[in-house]
Amino acid sequence: MKFIDEFRDGKLARGLAVAIRQSARDDRDYHFMEFCGGHTHAISRYGVSDLLPANVRMIHGPGCPVCVLPIGRIDMAIRLARDAGVILCSYGDTLRVPASGGLSLLKAKAGLGSRSASHGEHHGDIRMVYSAADALAVAQQNPDREVVFFAIGFETTTPPTAVVIKRAQALGLRNFSVLCCHVLTPSAIASILESPEVRQWGSVPLDGFIGPAHVSTIIGSRPYEFFAEEYRKPVVIAGFEPLDVMQAILMLLRQVNDGRALVENEFSRAVTRDGNRKAQQLVAEVFELRRSFAWRGLGELPYSALRIRKSFADFDAERRFAIGYQAVADHLACECGAILRGVKRPQECRIFGSVCTPENPVGSCMVSSEGACAAHYSFGRFADAAAVQ
Repeated sequence: MKFIDEFRDGKLARGLAVAIRQSARDDRDYHFMEFCGGHTHAISRYGVSDLLPANVRMIHGPGCPVCVLPIGRIDMAIRLARDAGVILCSYGDTLRVPASGGLSLLKAKAGLGSRSASHGEHHGDIRMVYSAADALAVAQQNPDREVVFFAIGFETTTPPTAVVIKRAQALGLRNFSVLCCHVLTPSAIASILESPEVRQWGSVPLDGFIGPAHVSTIIGSRPYEFFAEEYRKPVVIAGFEPLDVMQAILMLLRQVNDGRALVENEFSRAVTRDGNRKAQQLVAEVFELRRSFAWRGLGELPYSALRIRKSFADFDAERRFAIGYQAVADHLACECGAILRGVKRPQECRIFGSVCTPENPVGSCMVSSEGACAAHYSFGRFADAAAVQ
């Protein structure tokens, strides 16, 4: 399988491991943040950390869209289904993110089902979909029901949401709208770099970033040049296969050793400097910047998310149903905030692997396979536990 098997070659991995050990100087430590949850998953699944010298540490970033979704946004979606009686459509992982009062979208769905059965009439519903287009199809199939697509994700999933909004407008659909929770990668990186000292979570040293691959296919590598120039932090955009990640680590090591801070593109087979201009134009046509948006673990970040433009206001669920956002504190025992900033490792959370598991997630980092806690639990928790002891 071209572009898959050749990036999982064990012999090449051993060669890269040797090159990494030779490049890592004995007189210093290196701290690299893999921003994207896909990289976290790959590092844990393929044991990349085991191939690195002890002075090269990988730090998990806030690049899992399910993980950074604050509780208040899940509460908004639940209220739409429970109080406004809509059919709420969302991706599977989102359904399991813990919300207020011990609820999640999945648990709320169970409650709505029993309520409909007892009353024998239409009530709200919550459905899993695989794409934004699936949600639009639900609206077409249920013309007498209000259908809301709970749209989350970084720049990768934003263009498909823009497509369905434009499609709904072209079709004249009056029963379809979007609860938009799309967030922007550069804003999260800026927050981490501009706020290294955080009273609540502490600080973490960073020498460079592995940039997200799928996001960069849309926005290109150009937006990261600011971080390299302004903060002197090298960025290497990398694919999600183990050899991609290892090559990116080697490239970061060489930049740090040479005192360079550039944006390099390891994922040249899919990413260009300018990205997908057509997708960017589509997003700009449908969306505009929000003044502020709450991120789990990062707090309120200015101009870090998108909202639907007034020209498409009929398809904005926040306008149509006048639902407001209310901030909700995370579970007191949950360390997701610190983990998303890279200040703590998953196994340093006292409920990791005991109270909090993928089957019973207390925090958002344990929900998606791209979440740091879920990745460690599934692929590395026993090794990590031994290391901590």
